[in-house]
Amino acid sequence: MNYSGLLNTYSRYPVEFSAGSGAYLYDDTGKEYVDFLCGIAVTGFGHNHPEIKNAVLKQVDSFWHVSNLFTSTPQQNLAKKLARHSGLDSVFFCNSGTEAVEAAIKFARKWGKGKYEIISALGGFHGRTYGSLSATGNYKFAEGFEPLVPGFKHVDYGNISALEAAITADTAAVIVETIQGEGGVITPPQNYIKDLRALCSANNVLLIIDEVQTGIGRTGKFFSYQHEEIIPDIVTVAKGIANGIPLGATICSKEVAEVIKPGSHGSTFGGNPIAIAAANKVVDLLDEEQLNNITELGKTLMDGLYGLDIPQIKNIRGRGLMIGIEFAAGISSKQIASKLLEKGFLVGTSGDNVLRILPPFIITKTEIMKFLLAFRRVISDISGKQF
Repeated sequence: MNYSGLLNTYSRYPVEFSAGSGAYLYDDTGKEYVDFLCGIAVTGFGHNHPEIKNAVLKQVDSFWHVSNLFTSTPQQNLAKKLARHSGLDSVFFCNSGTEAVEAAIKFARKWGKGKYEIISALGGFHGRTYGSLSATGNYKFAEGFEPLVPGFKHVDYGNISALEAAITADTAAVIVETIQGEGGVITPPQNYIKDLRALCSANNVLLIIDEVQTGIGRTGKFFSYQHEEIIPDIVTVAKGIANGIPLGATICSKEVAEVIKPGSHGSTFGGNPIAIAAANKVVDLLDEEQLNNITELGKTLMDGLYGLDIPQIKNIRGRGLMIGIEFAAGISSKQIASKLLEKGFLVGTSGDNVLRILPPFIITKTEIMKFLLAFRRVISDISGKQF
């Protein structure tokens, strides 16, 4: 397929989609695909959702942009909803996850009044702009872009002792994911997030939870950290917040919000009316019944994967509708993803040997069973063995 004119920043599958509805996408030949990727955890409510679409179209018919120099009641309404769900106080709107992380880093250093160090975890991913890239604990993303922003440290994910040893008088914040998505859907040890909260509080260090991939219902709670019954100081979200319309948010405690003044930060397009309209509807749709359904569907999918009893699978991990399947050495996750695409199923990968499963919240158990059958056939075809 010819990508003339596009910078070569993505390895693309040779498929072009022309329509979508619910959990399904259709390519330019009319072939149907079940979407178990959601644009990388973005379209939680699927494609062409009528209520989200109507909210967007209503805003499009009104106006598209006026800038953040003027009052916006829809922005305020969304901010109040996010504050209520998060247990925090104030929200800054931007356009993406990496921008939300950049804001969190700036806000933490502003709050620190001279404290500047940010500690993050090895294997983590926080974005590709310079601040977020410096926080990212996977050095392959930084190759060729050094030197990075100074003042960042990386410690082993899940190792509370290593983190405690890294804290100094200059430490302003710790930033972690509750599940490392790009790192391979890595879940931390039990009580790690709780211990992290206690450690940060004891040392007067901010805890930033990066919920760009895990947030907005993906794991069966509105925010993934709520499984641990803690409240961070700053939360970053994006991806699923507006079901595909670009939007990010940095949610802050009152103590952090108090140091941010007009001119401290900004975004021309952040919190634009169209994205805010979509996000307000997404948050309204994500009620307790929907969250419980995500938990139940995730259990069905996880149990089904275990039930296949495929020896090439080394590990299955995740929470809710965010699942990683790790394969033994020599099994390529990218090859499996390509074969599943041929059979009409979209999935993601994390590295060479982890398949990333991120279906929409509206997926049904029937579609899950179809996926499990196709997955088993693909592994049988690749390995030459029947399961």
